[in-house]
Amino acid sequence: MEENTRILKERLKVDTGPNISSDVTILRRDYHQTVFVNRSLTLENIKCYGFDMDYTMAMYKSPDYEGLGFELIRDRLVSIGYPHELLRYTYDPSFPTRGLVFDTTYGNLMKVDSNGNILLCSHGFNFLKREDIQDYYPNRFIQRDDTDRFYILNTLFNLSETYLYACLVDFFTRCARYTNLQNGYQHGDLFMSYRSMFQDVRDAMDFIHDSGSLKERTIKNLEKYVVKEPSLPILLSKVKEVAKVFLATNSDYNYTEVIMKYLLESNSKSGGTKKSWRSFFDLVVVDTRKPLFFAEGTVLRQVDTDTGKLRIGTYTGALQHGTVYSGGSSDIVCDLLDVRGKDILYVGDHIFGDIIKSKKRQGWKTFLVVPELAKELQVWQEKKHHFEELKNLGVFLAELYKHLDSDSLECRDISTIQNRIKVVTYRMDMCYGQMGSLLRSGSRQTLFASQLMRYADLYSSSCINLLHYPFNYLFMAPPVLMPHEVSVDHHPVNLPSELGVTNYILSTNTAKTSDQDNTEVVDT
Repeated sequence: MEENTRILKERLKVDTGPNISSDVTILRRDYHQTVFVNRSLTLENIKCYGFDMDYTMAMYKSPDYEGLGFELIRDRLVSIGYPHELLRYTYDPSFPTRGLVFDTTYGNLMKVDSNGNILLCSHGFNFLKREDIQDYYPNRFIQRDDTDRFYILNTLFNLSETYLYACLVDFFTRCARYTNLQNGYQHGDLFMSYRSMFQDVRDAMDFIHDSGSLKERTIKNLEKYVVKEPSLPILLSKVKEVAKVFLATNSDYNYTEVIMKYLLESNSKSGGTKKSWRSFFDLVVVDTRKPLFFAEGTVLRQVDTDTGKLRIGTYTGALQHGTVYSGGSSDIVCDLLDVRGKDILYVGDHIFGDIIKSKKRQGWKTFLVVPELAKELQVWQEKKHHFEELKNLGVFLAELYKHLDSDSLECRDISTIQNRIKVVTYRMDMCYGQMGSLLRSGSRQTLFASQLMRYADLYSSSCINLLHYPFNYLFMAPPVLMPHEVSVDHHPVNLPSELGVTNYILSTNTAKTSDQDNTEVVDT
């Protein structure tokens, strides 16, 4: 028993509390070190870990990196004929948040919930009131499935793009040379629609990526734009001790080589044996073109690591360690590494390209990196009294109607409560920024939050937080009751003491019983 306790303490790297028996260890993690759980998952069953690179292993420094992207897109628009006055705009990180929707018909930026109900709407930097929103959208609702009209700005790369849409609408709305119309702007015989403006920005975004201008500026000043996380080599080394590891990135080989060298090779201890960055992985795949990678994919080719060029022909052989591949598909990765979809935990930052597609099409386990979570948690902790007030107002409203039936004719005046809810929601939103929280508006969750909860098994502010857990850890999702279940009174259950629970866990580990039927209860 004492030996098992000692092993558990060493594995968790924690101290025993002053008032707790020496047989009990308590793990204290700060909220910014925590991995959060939507669906139960045990790391012991994971045979392979996959990592994205950009904004996952390679974290870019905010707001400097988004400011760089904004500057390059803005300058590109000016170079193709947009007014030079746009150069006066500089990136303001307090305005955009991820997950907003751009309406290419009316030029509005919106925050919506999972059903398409509008939570917040701005035209340029002008936030619209309820009645103004209804002029555009009578039901304060959009058809999210109309992807030809509504574009979801889900990625961290989209932040600079999001802010530029607001700048463009702000400029043309206020510029006396242009006449404001419902679907765009008129200048003499020239009509510029919001749709054409949107397409120009999208083309400019593609240009700075495809031309390499963003990558070139990043490489020239790595210290300014890229976070060098000293724990990354430690994480990858520990993961590789227990499972296979692969890198799958949309970036090209030359850029991947520079970034991964900076993160992994220059982080090596002085005097120690220098490891190649590729040695941290069993498989490296660049130019994956996610989300296509999770469907039919593209031709798998080998990369000449001396020149960065692709070798002719489709690669059909077995996995060669140290070789870098280009393209391919998730099915090919499974074949090369000899793993099944449910054996893989894939870590990425792109809710659509990394998480949704890998989950829906391949059944991979998913870990979503949400860098904004650090700020979200800080604000939530400091301003939680706003949410508590919203909850209390909601409970009060519910109580007013709780005991009424079809014979009740009284019409309750709840306008004062509704107005208070609006005030508290606004104050809560402003704690996060002009567009509010990434995950909610008042008591209502955003589209991004609903996608996170549905498709990400685990999520955290950084993949490095995996280091705060043993690699046989069981992540247990909290039980969620449906509304009809909440209506039933639940009596408290007498649970065993902390010491009793710990003793039970340790005795179970010692016995090493393996009931395969029961393992299906926990997500495998």
